This record gives sequence, C-alpha cells and structure tokens, in this order.
Amino acid sequence: MKANADVIIIGGGIIGCSTAYYLAKKGKTVIVLEKGNKIGYGGSGRNGGGVRQSGRDKRELPLAMYGVKNLWPHLSEELGTDVEYYQRGNLRLGKTDEHLKILQGLTDVAVSLGLDVKMISGEDVREICPHLSDEVIGASWCQSDGHANPLLTTLAFYSKANMFGVHFFFEQSVLAIKKVAGRARKVITTSGEFEAEKIVLAAGYESQAIAKTVGITVPMKKLALDTLITDAQPPMFYQMLGTAMADFYGHQTAHGSFIFGAGTPLDSSTVKSVVDHPPASATAATCKGIIGFIPALKHAKVVRSWVGFIDWCEDKVPVLDHVQEVPGLILAFGFSGHGFGIAPCVGTVLSEMACDETPSIDISELNYGRFSVNHI
Repeated sequence: MKANADVIIIGGGIIGCSTAYYLAKKGKTVIVLEKGNKIGYGGSGRNGGGVRQSGRDKRELPLAMYGVKNLWPHLSEELGTDVEYYQRGNLRLGKTDEHLKILQGLTDVAVSLGLDVKMISGEDVREICPHLSDEVIGASWCQSDGHANPLLTTLAFYSKANMFGVHFFFEQSVLAIKKVAGRARKVITTSGEFEAEKIVLAAGYESQAIAKTVGITVPMKKLALDTLITDAQPPMFYQMLGTAMADFYGHQTAHGSFIFGAGTPLDSSTVKSVVDHPPASATAATCKGIIGFIPALKHAKVVRSWVGFIDWCEDKVPVLDHVQEVPGLILAFGFSGHGFGIAPCVGTVLSEMACDETPSIDISELNYGRFSVNHI
C-alpha cells in the first residue's frame, strides 16, 4: 500500500478525527492512520465526557475556554449529530479545609485568566444539587462548564471528516516516521508507506515509541483507569461533578444513567488491555467514594464497567508543538486524561499549525522543549 496526501495524521481518536475534519474544511487532503479496526475504541470512547474549564492547569486553560466559547455551543449543528452537550455547570466538591484550600488555589489561577468560577459554601452547593452529602462543606462552581457524549462526538468528527474526503486507513501499526531530505515525509506501517508534507502524531501513549524513531523523547507513562455506568435513574442533576482530590468525576446522562470515571489508576499487573474488566475491588472502591458524596445513588446498580488507558505526561499537560529538529512533524499527545473537553479546540489549532498559520490560541507553554529532550 502506498498513498500520498497534504497531511498524515497518526491516530484516529478524537484529536486525530477533529484535526482531520478541520483540515479538510480548509481544503487539505488528509490521511488518518488508525491502529485499531474501529474509531473510538481507545480513550476517546472510554472517558466520562467532561467539557470543563475549571480545575485545569493554566497552560491548557485557554484551550478549554476557547472551545467552550466558540466551538462546543454549535458543535452538534456543525457536525450534524447530537453530541449530547449540556452546559449546566461543574461542581468540584470538598469535605475538608484542605480540600477547600486546593480548590481555592485552582480557582484563583482560573480567575486570573478570565474564567468565571467562584468558591461557594456547602449550603449553596446543595441548593444547586440537593442530592449531595451534608459532609460537603464547599466547592468551586463554574456555571459555563458542562459535559458531552465522548463516543458520539468522536464518531461525529469521523463521519464529517469522511464526508469531506478524508481517507481513513485502519489496522495500520506504525513502525516509523522517515525523513526525506531532512524533513518528516513518510510514515512506514506494517501495510505499506504513506507520504505527506506534514505529519501530525496524535496516537496517545503509542506516540512515544513512534516519536523515538526520529529521535524525539517525551516523558510519558501509560495509566489504566476504570469507568462505570449505572442503570437509569430519575432525573436528578445535569451538572458535572468532581472532587478536590480527583477521587472521581461524572454526570447524569440524557438517558438517566450516571457515568463516573475514577481518579485512581488501576494496578497495571491486573489490567493490561481494554478488553479486561476492572477488578471488582476497584469498582467497589469507586462506588464507595461516589456514595460518600452522593448518598442518593446508594441503590443504583452498576450495569457496566470498563478500562481506559491514558497517555500521562510527566507534567500532566499535553505536548502541542512543531518539531524544529524534524521539520514537518507536529506533536499532539500527552493529554493526561483530560483531552476530550479541549479536543475541538486542539483540532482547530493543529489544523492551523499544519497549514503554517498562526494558532488561534497561544500554545507556546505546551512545547516539547520544556523537557530535557534527547535527539538522535
């Protein structure tokens, strides 16, 4: 197999699919290489769907704010699919003075960057969401935060990109990126060779090994997290919930079920693949933590749980950057478990970078040079 395009994107998750769509809108020919045999089987279809600005590192907060203001409100209409986007706010909950101190610090940073987020009392929390425990003594409250359906959103970007002529190649295990005349030009897979003017590397944790083929090293590790979904419950609340210590996060879906993601990584010795189920003990621990904040769910039944892997970057924010030493290569990985909510904005920015345009958002602090990088 041999194919050419203006841009090759390695990775068919929501970052790859959104980038492909926005590039195709600009009139570029695009090839997406996906290792699996379907879209959304990785982290893009396995997360809790948070579209939040609050609680983010200041280096990536502008991406989240831009997306919430300019992209998410009309994304369903643009993609022709209801992505179940709800903008009902986000409560990050605290039970102790130490929790409130953590939340206050995050709030202060966000406010300094222009986000409308504030600290509220336990009484105010229960006025917004009466189903929460009396043990909650305060929270940060960001009214413009929300959530969406991650799998529907990923598939919507994929379908729209297809309509715009993007070519998706499945079961493509990338062996190497190859330079031609000093530039990244070719992607070698187990099925053949692909060539383009620009290459966007957005393959999650596997990006690390692929980047090393051209001498780029970014410190990341692979973490397994568990997610669960309950049976349908009566309408209770549609806010996004999280905690100061990131014990869990989640929300009630449009269909009544609750989806929650755990914040504590699973033991990698017991979970090695997304086809594995989380250990029952891990799911039980997550449920115990949830009930401690939302007692009203104590009788809810867990109907399904699953494992998702994330590309955990050393400093917990992604790498979005041109590679000066390897012209033509753009890095887009290390999202550390919070890439879904910023994906439309990241796709917009990556499409601009691949077209040599100035990005709509300043991403200079997400450069790969912030690490001690070794080059071959």
